[in-house]
Amino acid sequence: MKRIALILFLTVVMSVNGFAQKLIWHTDMEKAIDVAIIENKKMLLFFTGSDWCGWCMKLQNEVLKTSGFEKWANENVVLVELDFPRRTPQDETIKVQNRQLQSLFQVRGYPSVYFVNPEKLTDGKMNLNNLGKTGYIKGGASKWLEVANNIIKAN
Repeated sequence: MKRIALILFLTVVMSVNGFAQKLIWHTDMEKAIDVAIIENKKMLLFFTGSDWCGWCMKLQNEVLKTSGFEKWANENVVLVELDFPRRTPQDETIKVQNRQLQSLFQVRGYPSVYFVNPEKLTDGKMNLNNLGKTGYIKGGASKWLEVANNIIKAN
């Protein structure tokens, strides 16, 4: 009897986990823009130094890796990681793209999180309408999500 109960329990857990949507962090901006337009979502641009920035790691652990953030992100935004690692190898095209976006948004420190609304213009060009920005916020995921919601709901 215990064996049957265990098998049923594991089946239910595995099926629930199978339906849970894992977060997708895009690194190719063009692909992420296409997804955001198709899904009619805003974009979250996470400027980070993944292998050296302590505050970036703190934001990751306290907010971006939580189930509350995962649920919120899947409902509200397309995620883009714009990484500036020091030790981790990175494709040259991604490096160039990230530097261009860093310059465009005038990012001066990490972590920086920008919320944008992508828009395809009639001439085929793209516009990223800046909705606002944030970074690490003391208070954990609930406080950070409160700030993020205020930014994306106001625009």
